[in-house]
Amino acid sequence: MQIPAVTDAQELSCDVLVIGGGTAGTMAALTAAERGRDVLLLEKAHVRHSGALAMGMDGVNNAVIPGRAEPDDYVAEITRANDGIVDQSTVRQTATRGFSMVQRLESYGVKFEKDEHGEYAVRQVHRSGSYVLPMPEGKDVKKVLYRQLRRREMRERIRIENRVMPVRVLTADGRAVGAVGFNTRTGEFVTVRAGAVILATGACGRLGLPASGYLYGTYENPTNAGDGYAIAYHAGAELTGIECFQINPLMKDYNGPACAYVANPFGGYQVNRHGERFVDSDYWSGQMMSEFAAELASDRGPVYLKLSHLPEESISALETILHSTERPTRGTFHANRGHDYRTHDIEMHISEIGLCGGHSASGVRVDDHARTTVPGLYAAGDLACVPHNYMIGAFVFGDLAGEDASRFSAYEGELPAAQVRDAHELIYRPLRNPDGPPQPQVEYKLRRFVNDYVAPPKSGARLSLAVDHFERMRGEIDGMGAQTAHELMRCAEVHFIRDCAEMAARSSLARTESRWGLYHERLDHPKRDDDGWLHHLDLRKSPSGAMEFTARPVDPYLVPVDEFTPSGGASRHLGEVHPEHVATAGQRDIAPVGSGPRITAPTSRDATVASPSPRILELLALTEESESELPRLRPFLTDPDPAVRRAAVAALTETVPTGTGPALAETLADPDPGVRAAAAASLLELVEVLPPERELARGLHDALAQQDALVRATALDVLRALRLGEATSYASALADPDIEVRIAAVRALVSVDALDSVARATTDPAREVRVTVARGLHTPEALTPLLHDADILVRAAALAALASAGCPAPYDDMAVDALTAPSWQVRTGAATALSAATPQRAVPALARTLTDPNADVRKAAVLSLLEHSAHEEARVALTTAVLDPDADVRAYAARAAAPA
Repeated sequence: MQIPAVTDAQELSCDVLVIGGGTAGTMAALTAAERGRDVLLLEKAHVRHSGALAMGMDGVNNAVIPGRAEPDDYVAEITRANDGIVDQSTVRQTATRGFSMVQRLESYGVKFEKDEHGEYAVRQVHRSGSYVLPMPEGKDVKKVLYRQLRRREMRERIRIENRVMPVRVLTADGRAVGAVGFNTRTGEFVTVRAGAVILATGACGRLGLPASGYLYGTYENPTNAGDGYAIAYHAGAELTGIECFQINPLMKDYNGPACAYVANPFGGYQVNRHGERFVDSDYWSGQMMSEFAAELASDRGPVYLKLSHLPEESISALETILHSTERPTRGTFHANRGHDYRTHDIEMHISEIGLCGGHSASGVRVDDHARTTVPGLYAAGDLACVPHNYMIGAFVFGDLAGEDASRFSAYEGELPAAQVRDAHELIYRPLRNPDGPPQPQVEYKLRRFVNDYVAPPKSGARLSLAVDHFERMRGEIDGMGAQTAHELMRCAEVHFIRDCAEMAARSSLARTESRWGLYHERLDHPKRDDDGWLHHLDLRKSPSGAMEFTARPVDPYLVPVDEFTPSGGASRHLGEVHPEHVATAGQRDIAPVGSGPRITAPTSRDATVASPSPRILELLALTEESESELPRLRPFLTDPDPAVRRAAVAALTETVPTGTGPALAETLADPDPGVRAAAAASLLELVEVLPPERELARGLHDALAQQDALVRATALDVLRALRLGEATSYASALADPDIEVRIAAVRALVSVDALDSVARATTDPAREVRVTVARGLHTPEALTPLLHDADILVRAAALAALASAGCPAPYDDMAVDALTAPSWQVRTGAATALSAATPQRAVPALARTLTDPNADVRKAAVLSLLEHSAHEEARVALTTAVLDPDADVRAYAARAAAPA
């Protein structure tokens, strides 16, 4: 297919744009239309059967029916289930408006179970409170809603565009003004101008990889790939609770819900293999999943949903619900295994991870009117962070969003051209790479990384590896190929999944505690920390494009809960969360030690958590001013709080006022190692722009006497780079106890041609230092001690150095002899050295080396032969190397035949 031009877009206009035609989106569209607004509903599939609700619904999990439950009791239950991290004002909306929503749905034709007296047949499933309201004909809910959309009075107000997939929300002057997308059947480019935008795209169900490895065999609706999470993030909205994953019990091998909510009112329950009930916590908490996982992993596993003890009438009723309303394929699955509920209990397992506000707490931050932090942008349903909101909550917040958004009329300004172009590039890039890696291959790799490094139990090291992998995969994802509009849709979804994976990993790194049971279990921070982390963790896209975090205290509760006492207060800005160093296993220069009893030093707080000091906010305000002079920043460099001092170092690095160099050098003496490390990193970052001031030189020379090895090494590097040091100071550092400092000293001595001092370091006890010495010496005579070094890597470096130092006799004989050394590293160095020898001595030896078993040795020989290509024998040897089995060797040999 052809790539449409940006200017060929089909432009649509509306008062209220609804993205997503599932539970919340349908209700949002109906409510906005009822209030007289022109509504555009975009759905990447077809509204008739889109969203999780289209699969059917067996009941309502959170119905607060008068006389059976109280709103305040429900709010308290959800607060406990979410370990205190809730905005009760949003939860209360579901509690107080849920019953009227049930009645509204009934008026549409949705059926809820009632008893003989016409009263709602609410069941108790949770440990306290009766909130479960069965829906005997729940398979038809979406059909009923679609019927409402197609009523004549609704058709006059609601325009439905099926098969149109938005990829970005457009913003102008800080507010949402439309969206950009494309037709998933024709590939047509589509832009929309709108007065308000409502995101209702559902959960991110396609995040972790199911045990089957099948991309679309997910617990959640697999079409929900995190579209809205990514769209909201790139529009500048805050997301929250992303570290609180959705993890569910499910049927083993079927990856569908085990439906304890359905079975429990009939007498079914979860048991271990001995038939023992083991779940102590309530069913809608992450702690329940921790207990489930622990039992499953113990010798008491597997775990089952026990039904075989039930009477026939109960089993028949369950079959009717589970094999029709829930999922019709479920009965076929059991039949093909020869299983019957009368004789077999249902083996259970644990789902892959996902992001979902409606079933856990990870979503777009909204207030009690479904407003996000971007004016004119709303979120509702599983996408919005209203913990444990479920179906009724999705309807309630869809209604709230539609009502509030109806205040706006269509945007009349110009759509932001740059944002439109960027979205166009995101959509159609795969068409430029039709032979690039296919989407299923790239998506499988991405989600495999999610399983390996992000799924709980979590650790800082694994999460850091995850961030590295997700960053690296940006290029691979950009290189995906597509040839049809459907493939373009799938490629765009992979971008959304990658964004969600990065949010999940970085958020999990930022929250340095364990909370919500299995949803956020940190092995390296196993305790819940209410003192430091009774906070929402909000993330947003900073103006520079980085993902930054804020810890927002939980507001005082509307409904008191004894276990938690939030006090509100100011948020603390955490900024970017950087991965841990995981490139090496432990320090390079420390030998491994035997394992023994582990003694963990107590720590007051993790270093990644920023200080709550209001001084940081004051400092940030200063840096926003047009000129941040050093005298105004200096008080922050001496603040009692090391977090403030670190922030001051960052501010200096960002603004670089006059005097920054000396101030940073002075900070190298800070008592806090984190502050010293920040100052050292800043000096190295700014070394190209710092003026070589005398005061800076004085501060760096003073730093050479500091106990911190990082400080001493940094001082040497900056002195060398700015030409502020002298050989005497550098030479004295050759006796430093730290290897990195001695390496920096050698490099500094080479920079001032103090080679006599460099040569004295040929006896340094550390191999790394001697290798650095070899690379800095300029004469064969000076290299002689290292050419006979006991360490093969030192000898190899010394031989390679002969290529620039000259390889006269008798060093050429030494290099030729080294071509037969047992170590391939030494042979490589010898072949490199012969590039500087005479052709008569070098070429025959190098020609023989072209049969060396090691490809790197052969490559070094070819590179040296190229230096002698004026010699006939060298050219003849190179013609044989063009057939080498190694691609690098062949490529370099072919240079000899290329024109100069």
